[in-house]
Amino acid sequence: MAYSVRELFARLIQCEAEGEGDEGMRAVASVVMNRVNVPNGEFARISNGGDVRAIIMQKGQFACTKTVNNFQNIYKMNPSSIHYEIADWALAGNTSSSVGNSLFFFNPFSNDCPNFFPSKIGIIYNKIGKHCFYAPTAAYKDT
Repeated sequence: MAYSVRELFARLIQCEAEGEGDEGMRAVASVVMNRVNVPNGEFARISNGGDVRAIIMQKGQFACTKTVNNFQNIYKMNPSSIHYEIADWALAGNTSSSVGNSLFFFNPFSNDCPNFFPSKIGIIYNKIGKHCFYAPTAAYKDT
């Protein structure tokens, strides 16, 4: 069954950030929408003018879209009203100032966030819960 964009987004929010509370879930939703709306680089090509589904399902981007050897993925989620509310909030054009224009996030499984996203196309912007959020550097435009 193909999920609607709203359903897919709610499932991603739950899977990637449910343990981070409302702020963390809004931050993850904001990164998705930042990728959808960025004017250049890899994500601009993938979103092709605003395709949220293409951003969510881009291969290798979100751990929760992987199904092989992954017990926690979007297909096993059962979103609740808060996940849909945050998806709707983001789809309406809202983003969280706590992550600015961040395009990347990950859990470093450490108390500290590296200064740069592993490929140096992002620089640390903020840490929310266990996730580090990264704004694009000038190098991102060449991706």
